[in-house]
Amino acid sequence: MQPNLGVAGRALLAVAAGVAVATVYFAQPLLVTIGQDLGIAAGTVGVFVTVTQAGYALGLFFLVPLGDLLDRRRLIRLQFALLAVALLVTALARNALMLFIGLAFVGALAVVTQSLVAYGAALSDPAQRGRTVGTITTGIVLGILLARTTSGVLTDLFNWRTAYLTACAACLAITALFGRPAPGPRPQPRLGYRELLRSTVGLWREPLFRESAVRAFFIFASFSTLWTSIALPLSERGLSHTEIGAFGLIGAAGALAAGPAGRLADRGRGPAVTVGASVLLATSWLVTAHSLAGLAIGAVLLDLAVQAIHVSNQSMIYRPDSGGRLIGAYMVFYSLGSAAGAIASTALYERAGWAAVCVLGAAFGLGALVSSVRAVRRTSPASRPCESCP
Repeated sequence: MQPNLGVAGRALLAVAAGVAVATVYFAQPLLVTIGQDLGIAAGTVGVFVTVTQAGYALGLFFLVPLGDLLDRRRLIRLQFALLAVALLVTALARNALMLFIGLAFVGALAVVTQSLVAYGAALSDPAQRGRTVGTITTGIVLGILLARTTSGVLTDLFNWRTAYLTACAACLAITALFGRPAPGPRPQPRLGYRELLRSTVGLWREPLFRESAVRAFFIFASFSTLWTSIALPLSERGLSHTEIGAFGLIGAAGALAAGPAGRLADRGRGPAVTVGASVLLATSWLVTAHSLAGLAIGAVLLDLAVQAIHVSNQSMIYRPDSGGRLIGAYMVFYSLGSAAGAIASTALYERAGWAAVCVLGAAFGLGALVSSVRAVRRTSPASRPCESCP
């Protein structure tokens, strides 16, 4: 890859990011099956996702900022190699404890996805940065959603462990690809690791970052509410793992929003995108509650909204001198939202059914809308003090 990132370079980063993030979501259509295999109660299988997301949050804070201190390409290669080991541990798990340990490390190391976003942004001309982030995000969305389809098919054909073994092999192949020497921007470290982490925490004081992070929490809590619990009502309808995973193919249409959202962000339209997409996110749950067809339509609308907001958020906050810290800290809120949506939705479904889950998802969407509107009001000319007024 050259410093001016081309189409092939963006495609490679998108594929690698999609493979890495898929490892976080393989378990979602398999919750019931894995729980039965390892003797875990159905009402608590959402913990699989929560443990993975907790690991992801820790990796975002402690590992992704290293991209501002170390050579990003070497860091990415090392993370993929270690991710392959974590996937192997998960595939070989014989009890709940070993599974949780494996999933926690899968989550922590899958943050290489965000290292790839920061790497791609650093390699891009500023005028093309939103486009690059959008392309990589498209790969991430496809990875998230096709992970469910892939793991469902492999489980029906073989068993749930096969999905993790396949991902292990894919990560080893990507490790080899990133072993090829190629020029790229090298960070100029000015901080030690402790100072790096302190400066990451300090990002919360910046209004633009804070607003984007809060939106990330709400949009991914809503996203996780749908995609974690969706296997429960579909399993009750008698659908196979492959059929449940096929809903990932339906939701993959949401990836179409990433590219246009990135281009609009390059033109300064990010705030308008976030408001419009937040409205779509909250209202998508109205159709999701009623039927199988409504669930499919709502999934597409929800994913379109989430990815449009996500790309706009990242494009607006990125700065070359602290890209790893910004992306890592921002994605901590993604992980916290995903974990909250996962554990709340599965517990709520067991107690109150699918309609209650839809109310929860819509509430998270409204939270994103409130955050978006407040941000637009804060930055609008009408909200600024009049310097010429007495």
